[in-house]
Amino acid sequence: MVYDVIVVGGGAAGMTAALYALRNGKTVMILEREGFGGQITHSPKVENFPGTLSMSGNEFADKLFDQIIAQGAEFEIEDVVSVEDGEIKSVHTEDGNTYEGKTVILATGVKHRVLGVEGEEELIGEGISFCAVCDGDFYADKTVCVIGGGNSALQEAILLAEKCKKVILLQDLPMFTGEERLQETLFRRENVEAYTDQKVTGFQVADGRLSGVRTTDKKTGGEAVYFCDGVFEAIGLIPKNEAFRELVDLNDWGYFDTDERCLTKIPGIFVAGDCRQKTVRQLTTAVADGSSAALAACRYINERK
Repeated sequence: MVYDVIVVGGGAAGMTAALYALRNGKTVMILEREGFGGQITHSPKVENFPGTLSMSGNEFADKLFDQIIAQGAEFEIEDVVSVEDGEIKSVHTEDGNTYEGKTVILATGVKHRVLGVEGEEELIGEGISFCAVCDGDFYADKTVCVIGGGNSALQEAILLAEKCKKVILLQDLPMFTGEERLQETLFRRENVEAYTDQKVTGFQVADGRLSGVRTTDKKTGGEAVYFCDGVFEAIGLIPKNEAFRELVDLNDWGYFDTDERCLTKIPGIFVAGDCRQKTVRQLTTAVADGSSAALAACRYINERK
């Protein structure tokens, strides 16, 4: 079967793209490598999505998945390893399967760079967060640790300092690498403490809840515990785009080098979501990209009838 649209990635952008294509009468296959929902599933509460007072990331993902299945979407849990261009696009998976489509939307997403220390995985979404805009309100008048020292970490810490009792910034390098202007803005706040050369070795849990960050000083070898109510990790994002380098230009950080139109240099191939270069990565921008990419794909198909 030749599908009208093949969507690579089942996060918010990919599923929204599927929804808009289906609503325009197109056949859709979604190929997702892990589980549907993407990064939003790590958020225990989402309170900044228009029209919804509060929901969990999992609730959002489940409802959107049910919605596209009800509209007729097909899906497979497979890892896409390459896409061949042509009048009909061929999408190859690690399992050895090939799917054919008139258009392809790459909504491959990103993954947060993590520390890889013991106990971290179990605490993600249960004390460890990656987004101050999404989850910062849950720590109002509490103490949080921000792990990282680049622009992203400094920006997260600035947002958190507006609402938290205390913000503790932990950097594993000898200095903070973010912009001087951001450092000046952050470090003049009286409720901010900052420490360098702190290698995070683990997390402390009390009564089943995260209660602190364990570190080793890289200069002295001394060990410490920074007590806190929550942790925000801001040590970078990793886009999942390398397999498509030949199809779509990547910028210096590995993101698809495209704008809000979600177009690529190859007709019939589009991108959507956090995998493309952008200044804001939020649930709202992901679904916006999904709708833009799907409508562009529908126009491409309709113009060739």
